[in-house]
Amino acid sequence: MAFNVPSVSREKPGIGAILWDYMTTGDHKKIGILYIITSILGFALAGLLALAIRIQLAVPNNTFLVGQQYNEVLTMHGAIMLFFFIIPFGLVGFGNYLLPLMLGERDVALPRVNTFAFWLFAFSLVLIATSFAIGGPAAVGWTFYYPLSVQGGPGTDAFLVGLMLNGVASLLGSANFVATVLNVRARGMGVWKMPVFVWGIFSTSLLQLLTLGGLTAAALVTFMERKMGISLFNPSMGGVPVLMQQFFWFYSHPAVYVMLLPYLGIAAEIASVFSRRPLFGYRVMVYALLGIVLLSMLVWVHHMFAVGLPDTWQLAFAIATMLVAVPTGIKLFNYIGTMWHGRIVLKSPMYWLIGFIFNFIIGGITGVTLGLIPFDYAVTDSYYVVAHFHNVLMFGTAFLVMAGVYYWWPKMTGRMLSEKLGLWHFWLFIIGSWVTFMPQYILGLLGMPRRYYTYPDGNYLWNDLNLLSTIGALILGLGGLVWVINMLRSFSAGERAGDNPWGGYTLEWLTSSPPKDYNFDVELPRVFPTERPLYDWEKQGLKFKPIDPATIHLPQPTIWPFITALGLLIMGMGLTYSWFDRLDFWAWWIWIGTAVTLVGLFKWAGTHEYAVPVHHHHLTRYSNGFLGMAWFILSEVSLFGVLIVGYLYLRARGLAVPPPERPEIWLAALNTLILVTSSGVVHGAEQDLKRGRFSRFRLGLFITLVLGGIFTLFQVYEFVKFGAEVDWTQNLWASAFFTLVGLHGLHILIGATGIALPYYQAMTGKMDKHNHGSIEAAAMYWHLVDIVWILILVIFYIW
Repeated sequence: MAFNVPSVSREKPGIGAILWDYMTTGDHKKIGILYIITSILGFALAGLLALAIRIQLAVPNNTFLVGQQYNEVLTMHGAIMLFFFIIPFGLVGFGNYLLPLMLGERDVALPRVNTFAFWLFAFSLVLIATSFAIGGPAAVGWTFYYPLSVQGGPGTDAFLVGLMLNGVASLLGSANFVATVLNVRARGMGVWKMPVFVWGIFSTSLLQLLTLGGLTAAALVTFMERKMGISLFNPSMGGVPVLMQQFFWFYSHPAVYVMLLPYLGIAAEIASVFSRRPLFGYRVMVYALLGIVLLSMLVWVHHMFAVGLPDTWQLAFAIATMLVAVPTGIKLFNYIGTMWHGRIVLKSPMYWLIGFIFNFIIGGITGVTLGLIPFDYAVTDSYYVVAHFHNVLMFGTAFLVMAGVYYWWPKMTGRMLSEKLGLWHFWLFIIGSWVTFMPQYILGLLGMPRRYYTYPDGNYLWNDLNLLSTIGALILGLGGLVWVINMLRSFSAGERAGDNPWGGYTLEWLTSSPPKDYNFDVELPRVFPTERPLYDWEKQGLKFKPIDPATIHLPQPTIWPFITALGLLIMGMGLTYSWFDRLDFWAWWIWIGTAVTLVGLFKWAGTHEYAVPVHHHHLTRYSNGFLGMAWFILSEVSLFGVLIVGYLYLRARGLAVPPPERPEIWLAALNTLILVTSSGVVHGAEQDLKRGRFSRFRLGLFITLVLGGIFTLFQVYEFVKFGAEVDWTQNLWASAFFTLVGLHGLHILIGATGIALPYYQAMTGKMDKHNHGSIEAAAMYWHLVDIVWILILVIFYIW
């Protein structure tokens, strides 16, 4: 049972106080709610755009939405639905709200980073949305294939910059979640006693960190060609356009599983609770989740069978596509095995789960068919692919979004959703999905191509099937309206929910509904026999010892993560609509945004996370900041790895040939000496801090910053000199050099800012023997910059 402490004040705060609270909060539950609200808004917007598409295609030769407008709507529908609904709802919406609760803790490992990540995510959507009012949205498709993506207007720049900001937010959130799972669990909860939903969040976060570099590389290289003319893809200088697809799909096929893995964890929790029995094959389920992480990184080329790849490549990726279906199928057997002989309780969450199983089997089977090379040739770029993709996501994953909403809504709000309206919502969605997407399979087999805004009259069954698909989309829209009504109704007329209305087994059901700021006001037992602690403890007759809330200390609210993210939005607007070589209205936004970002960062660093010294509980010998940065660095390795492999491919093929006027090796050697020395200095400074030698620590950080500044000046000199000798817009090797060395230079600036933050903390008295500030994370990042430079030295200056 949970012990409730009476509230000090019953006076409701005003709207201004609520907004300020959510802008400054570090509470994981409020951050989760913000993600969920943003995702629902994204779903509504993307859904309305989808209806516009279906209205245009309802009849032949329609003129409701044509040409450029159709392409803009199509692009925004896909991008917003994927990046601002399906992915964030489960991973960072439910994940933020529930992960610490399920782990028996008070918050995520890095609460302020969590706040910053949300606002950066939200502002990336704001940046993309500005294109509706300024110049028109991108019209290049959510895949922004080259060379189409270098021909659009400023809306394409907004889309690319928004994707990169969204990517940074996603990576910070993923690193935070991995650090939380590994370092911040209730004592006694081993990894094999964690709920499957936690495993779903953990595996998804790993997948993001390993693969998101592919999408970032594709967006960055495309953006740089648009702004500066340097490229790895431009065939006029020897580049390979298909390389862009390799970068893009290295992330964007695993992204299908990023959109799926958290929801498979939701399905496991619901199957167990509503079947009144433990999950069938718990360990097998976990191994299947981790197996998908591995196999999903080996199948991206099946999106590219028709581009003319070697037969051996196609065969290898066809086999991998078949293999990834195995762990996916195992999970469905887990759910069915759990329900088998269970005492099934048919409530709204269970209806959505059963609907998912039924629909997802169809989506999975059609996915396997696309791994069959001859069949893939026949249906590539047809409506068969559209039908499969939506079958997996809207027809499948979105059903588990709804399952999770109906399951955890009582915990989040303290109110129950209406079962009657929930069933109306369910049946409208399942009927609407079938009527919308099943005709599209047939249309694809009949030859209808995707991304065409109209079609002629008279093609066999095209008119009938398109009209039927549009009727289905309208049914889906009606179902979405019922869902919104159900949620709004629950706040005023919904039945009051108890602490555990479904009889759940995991720790979030131990708290009040909704939970208090500090989550738990009892001391948890340190015995976790299984992943179902509430069932086990009740069976053992364990009692909970109450905790005095006055002894609980939570992170202080602060506005500075919000201000930092706002600065990046302003900078992103400037980069979208102007560039560094201009001095117009939007160019000022670049410099203003940079200033706001830096002020936000230093104010953030200068504000203690807790008002009083607090012992930080962590299970490993590493701090939360160290562990979070260690996993974030994995994503940086992925980004540089994708770009370096792309360059090595171009170089090995004889396409990127070094010009006679290569940058001089002596300067690169000197820069290497400077950077390696700085790495040793910052390591020594870190050790001095641990030994309490604060003067030497400050001096070490100062020397590191000076050496980093000298390195940057030498690199700027080298860029200016080499740029005067070789036109990087015409030479592929020079383009690759400026892309990779320039990206490393950007990381030098980021790393130097990271070093400046603990130096500022030290100079303002924010560091002592108990508080080491951000030095561990900053030093790790600086070492990464050094290692990457040594690789660059070898592949550009020596080879």
